[in-house]
Amino acid sequence: MEKKERKILKYNSKSNALTAVFSMSDRLSDAFCMLPIYTNHLNLGFNKGRLLKDPHKLLTGTGNLIKHIDIKKSSDFRDPNVKALIQEAINFAIKDMDKPTKSIGKTISKIKK
Repeated sequence: MEKKERKILKYNSKSNALTAVFSMSDRLSDAFCMLPIYTNHLNLGFNKGRLLKDPHKLLTGTGNLIKHIDIKKSSDFRDPNVKALIQEAINFAIKDMDKPTKSIGKTISKIKK
């Protein structure tokens, strides 16, 4: 069975960012990347970025685990090196999961009203 990622939408009131989180399950701990959308910019974040192979040194950040790429223009998503890093994160997430998920293609909103 092909594994499909899930999107989890979460609003972070501390940073004023709406974040789309991509995960192999409904648990944030299984997330492989995220898109925090701020007022003036967005990042492509990797929840376990420090553990990923990053031969082109695209990842930045001072966190112990989470690293990100600053997205400056839409073509940044089409960069083959960025695509390869996303695939690396997906592969890592599949291997790192505690137990496989049975549901696929689900969007979960964790925005609190």
